Amino acid sequence: MKGPSTTSPQLPRHGRGHRHSPGSINYRANIDALKRAGVTDLLSVSACGSLREDMPPSSFVIVDQFVDHTVARSSSFFGEGLVAHVSMAQPTCGRLGSMVYGCADEAAIPVRRGGTYLAMEGPQFSSLAESRIYRAWGCDVIGMTNMPEAKLAREAEMCFLTVAMVTDFDCWHPDHAHVQVADIVRVLGENAENAKRLIRALAPRLREARPTPCPHGCDRALEGALVTSPGARSADMVAKLDAVAGRVLRL
Repeated sequence: MKGPSTTSPQLPRHGRGHRHSPGSINYRANIDALKRAGVTDLLSVSACGSLREDMPPSSFVIVDQFVDHTVARSSSFFGEGLVAHVSMAQPTCGRLGSMVYGCADEAAIPVRRGGTYLAMEGPQFSSLAESRIYRAWGCDVIGMTNMPEAKLAREAEMCFLTVAMVTDFDCWHPDHAHVQVADIVRVLGENAENAKRLIRALAPRLREARPTPCPHGCDRALEGALVTSPGARSADMVAKLDAVAGRVLRL
């Protein structure tokens, strides 16, 4: 993640010691705080399961699409009194994707460019029937985070990218019918070393001059998205969204 300083702030989404379940993470507060801190580029490094034979454990995938299958999360900063409809056709930043891919190549880290991430509610893992359905949908990896983060980052006009680190095959795989947390944690530890190498290679590039505007339009996502007329907007909502949407609310 890149801010105005020379450091790149890091945010463990589950809290130190993994205290928060996937559904209870305060996604909106996290994204709002990062926006207020001046963060422009948000990189999500996430453990996930694989839905494809050719994406085995220890694979890294640069995600470019999502299927949001969560059911109990607040997925927008907007709502009653201030409505916005933001495009999610291209939910990740291609500029960040190219940078991460280049850094991974230089660091000799095997990574696949492009993949669809199925975000499930959790905290339970998939049933066999669900896992088979997700494969039939054409999804590549599965996890319990990144949604609604990708949506919130888009509303906050931040460049967003997910690097998915495969820890296991989901239960569709005959050798992984019963996913065990201990196995996931073991592979996650192995993946963490490659993740650190990738971030060390990426951080200097993020400190370089950032192209303005973003060539993929991430920093202009709210243009044309607000549908509530100025005279009908809730004053409370306008005040609450001063960081997320202040750029367009002041136009």
